[in-house]
Amino acid sequence: MENVFFEGPVLWAQIDANMHMRHSAYADFAAQTRLAMMESVGLKPDKLFEHKIGPVLFREELFYLREVGFNDHIKVTCEVIKSRADGSRWSIRHEVYRQDGVKAAIIIADGSWIDMEKRKLAVLPTEISALFAQAPRSIDYTEEQPKVKE
Repeated sequence: MENVFFEGPVLWAQIDANMHMRHSAYADFAAQTRLAMMESVGLKPDKLFEHKIGPVLFREELFYLREVGFNDHIKVTCEVIKSRADGSRWSIRHEVYRQDGVKAAIIIADGSWIDMEKRKLAVLPTEISALFAQAPRSIDYTEEQPKVKE
């Protein structure tokens, strides 16, 4: 299994009344995994904060495949499946695997970058764009062209 950026147990606080991992815990694990992946290519929080830029999500889609229970040890992968050449828009796929190797969920997040002061979408500085370009890409990765204003 490649591109694993999170490994750990499912905590009691992440379990719902049906005794499996609650829906919002999947999003929490995906966010943690995404941040770990970004750090692995040099996009550490202090580097982003220096430019007053942060990631922002437009959409998050979750496919539940198998149950995950209390204290199950999970692994979460993370890779870019689509982005613009400059990294200004992106889609990232996360896959959650149980300790028995069974894929339990797929999470797809679509996002961009926000200027934290102006509260508007940001154009990435070349330095940040070059770091994001080093993020792991999926085998089905596609590069999206910017939309042209008419």
